[in-house]
Amino acid sequence: MLHRLAAQSLPRAARSVAAVGGRRASRPAVPRSVAAVVPASSSSSSFSSAPAPAISNPDMMCRQCEQTKDHFACTTVGVCGKTAETSAMQDALMHVAKSVGLWATAARNAGATEDQLKDANVWTLRSVFSTLTNVNFSEERIAGYVREGMEVKKGLEELVPSSSAPKGPVAELDLTGMSLEDLEAFGHGVMLPVRQAAMGNDDCFSLNEIGTYGLKGACAYASHCHQLGRMDESVMADVHAILSKLASDEPDLEGLLANALKVGEVNGRVLAMLDDAHATTFGVPEPTPVRMTAAEGKGILVSGHDLKDLEALLVQTEGTGVNVYTHGEMLPAHGYPGLKKYEHLAGNYGTAWQNQKLEFSMFPGPIVVTTNCVLEPRRAYRDRLYTMNEVGVDGVGHIGEDRDFSAVIEQAKSMKGFQKTVEPATYHTVGFNHRAVLPLAEQVIEATKSGDLSRIVLIGGCDGSQFDRNYFTELAEELPEDALILTLGCAKNRFIRSEKLMGATLGNGMPRVLDMGQCNDSYSAIVVASELAKALDCTVNDLPLSLALSHLEQKAAAVLLTLLNMGVKNIRLGPSLPAYVTPGVLDVLVENYNLMPTLNAQDDAKKIMVGE
Repeated sequence: MLHRLAAQSLPRAARSVAAVGGRRASRPAVPRSVAAVVPASSSSSSFSSAPAPAISNPDMMCRQCEQTKDHFACTTVGVCGKTAETSAMQDALMHVAKSVGLWATAARNAGATEDQLKDANVWTLRSVFSTLTNVNFSEERIAGYVREGMEVKKGLEELVPSSSAPKGPVAELDLTGMSLEDLEAFGHGVMLPVRQAAMGNDDCFSLNEIGTYGLKGACAYASHCHQLGRMDESVMADVHAILSKLASDEPDLEGLLANALKVGEVNGRVLAMLDDAHATTFGVPEPTPVRMTAAEGKGILVSGHDLKDLEALLVQTEGTGVNVYTHGEMLPAHGYPGLKKYEHLAGNYGTAWQNQKLEFSMFPGPIVVTTNCVLEPRRAYRDRLYTMNEVGVDGVGHIGEDRDFSAVIEQAKSMKGFQKTVEPATYHTVGFNHRAVLPLAEQVIEATKSGDLSRIVLIGGCDGSQFDRNYFTELAEELPEDALILTLGCAKNRFIRSEKLMGATLGNGMPRVLDMGQCNDSYSAIVVASELAKALDCTVNDLPLSLALSHLEQKAAAVLLTLLNMGVKNIRLGPSLPAYVTPGVLDVLVENYNLMPTLNAQDDAKKIMVGE
């Protein structure tokens, strides 16, 4: 029977959150049918999903992204293209990450220094990041992280007195010397249904999954920070402590909910660190029109998130006659003074990640993918695709930590490039970071009082391939002309080319659409909302502000947990609920945060405009 969690066990911002689940259950044997351990949808909520199918002895079990097959789980091959073998290897790697988390926490408790923990910190971020959706499809690369992780664990063991050593199968894990086949077999033995059966409580395991996927997103953001020379030991102490909790199969409702909300708190600190690192390294973003059409000449296309990689490419291509174009989440790079100063940063090409197979095929030059998202390439561009950092695709070039782009540049020179400049050119303005938006706060407040601005609506998050994601296009276009739209993440591609919205302004002359940046720039939206609330002497939930978030992968899960940890309510989440959320957990999210599904865009727009 459902029961309420002790309020004092939760972070301050979420002390009203109720418990889910029931009494601690005994641990059943590993189920033969995954339908036995996958919950049906909640009857008390507006969210819905199809009943879980009965599938015995699945080859894999992955449901970490919103696009998982049949909104249930990928059980033979991932919708993303991930094989069962790669999925098993990722499960093995996450088990090693939990073991490292236990030993790193013990080492800190034993007095280990930040320098002694450096290898463990860096390995944790990179290895966990490599398990995100659309990051690493290379079984051998993932196995490399596993082997490196075992060496990191051995180093940590030397820092912990035997009397303080963590105990149990995860702490004592040893995969040293295992072949790919052995590692796959091990990963299959710790796959999702096995772990869920070991915990014996669906709601508890749902909270474990929420914490796991949110932590993956937080580690990805922290890895971006590391690329810019930032590493916060207090963040890493919390990351390893969270992993230590996730390593346990104890059905601890209170602890697992608190752990998930802790992920949100940690991710908020990481996003703040990343925001500062970007502004310090490349200058404060400023509103900048970006050419969205091609210019004559040879070119290289850069996708992903890491701006340091883009900067290195711009330095190496300067004076070569090769232009550089951004793609996907690299679009906001044009707003940074330290990057837009390069005249051969020619513009942006293409849209969001899910369209890359067509867009990469048509781009007349090599493509560099610095981080997520990457898809299994077509033959049309496989020989000119290059990966970096945690990204892994077998059979394509990989650029190492030295960021040597010489092979990419030479290939660009050998190709035809764009044969003519497309005219008339079209433009999209980026750079509305919180540092650019907050000086407009008085204008926003005055526009609200004068009637030029009726409501602020944030539409952002991850884009994806489902038809249902057209909801975000329709919602943006359904909003009245006096509504201000803030956007970030690749979901912006759903409407930034809308004829209705391009160049649109409010009655006071402000642009109707303010592009705040990458999903990495979610902190900007948090700052703007917080500062507006201060200026109006109210809470964030009392602002004339509505949020509609497009959810796909683990970075989005991290940002959602950050918002929930802050106590933000009335979020519309879509196009569907993550498959790992049980009815009991969903009831808590609906009851305490008024989490809402995305339904009919026209009806939702009307409700948003009256504050519902």
